[in-house]
Amino acid sequence: MSDLDNARKIISETDKEIAALFEKRMKAAELVAKYKKEHGLSILDTARERELIAKNAEYIEDPVIREYYVCFLKETMALSRDYQSRLNFGMKVAYSGVPGAFAYIAAKRMFPEATLISYPNFEDAYRAVENGEADTVVLPIENSFAGDVGTVMDLLFSGSLYINQVTDISIEHNLIACDGANLDTVRTVISHEQALSQCAEYIKARGYDTQVYPNTAMAAKHVKELNDLSLAAVASSETAAIYGLKILASKINTSNTNTTRFAAFSRSQHTLDKKAGKMNQSFILVFTVRNEAGALAKTLDIIGAHNFNMRNLRSRPMKELMWNYYFFIEAEGNINSQDGKDMLRELSATCDKLKLAGVFYSK
Repeated sequence: MSDLDNARKIISETDKEIAALFEKRMKAAELVAKYKKEHGLSILDTARERELIAKNAEYIEDPVIREYYVCFLKETMALSRDYQSRLNFGMKVAYSGVPGAFAYIAAKRMFPEATLISYPNFEDAYRAVENGEADTVVLPIENSFAGDVGTVMDLLFSGSLYINQVTDISIEHNLIACDGANLDTVRTVISHEQALSQCAEYIKARGYDTQVYPNTAMAAKHVKELNDLSLAAVASSETAAIYGLKILASKINTSNTNTTRFAAFSRSQHTLDKKAGKMNQSFILVFTVRNEAGALAKTLDIIGAHNFNMRNLRSRPMKELMWNYYFFIEAEGNINSQDGKDMLRELSATCDKLKLAGVFYSK
């Protein structure tokens, strides 16, 4: 047998082994897809893929072949994502608002393969997942200017869902209008009150009148329906594309640091690897403390004693009990580690009510 024949024989045998292993890997991807659907997780997990590529590349000793193996891994992972998307095509994601709203944009980015379902308000969208109408719900939890979204925080405390994923959406406002309109034909600008406020400097400089609308996407829809050259809306570029409007002026908001955090809520809680370190992992606790001196301080001491770094601490009034409050803490670290388990056990003994409301990878 010649060297060429021998090489071809080795390749043929190897390809057969690879085919069997590829099928085995894709069968495992089916389980991953099922888990992600149940826990409201995106198909693409950039941090996880980066970690696996770095780890698996070390199995290859030849540095030149290693470069090609990295490409092989990336292609294999891409195929796995495609397969998971195909399996999860029927995933239903709830959001509050209409197509083009920032919640819609966040949901589309987190779950590009899913069917998005619109609900009129935060609570209806949240309850849709609790009662099984949808698999997960994407809701805003915090804005860099306005702070917490109180209604969603209350649902997090009193409801049964868990946060398994968080993403930041940079809010960029544009002046959009129908075909034929330009900056000189516009007389009135409509949008959500907050959007108008964030663009007040530009609007005032142009001398436009303003009208408040329930949200930016509804304003854009109204502009499209009226087809009035004197009317424009403040909304995102994605919203303009959805409603077939053109952008007259881009990024007209005064501040360029306006960001909203959106969370994906689902019925099952995500469980991160308990052996992993504390880097890039976060968790959310909501709790109440006993009405006695030093109760909150004792709770915070327990968290600090187990070396978890708190990102923030907030309080919200409890609607059913006047002058009583619950607390919200977001912290960095692996809550599934032994430190985390010990901390939760100690907190359970000091808190009247304690809920591990979210476990997710930090982006």
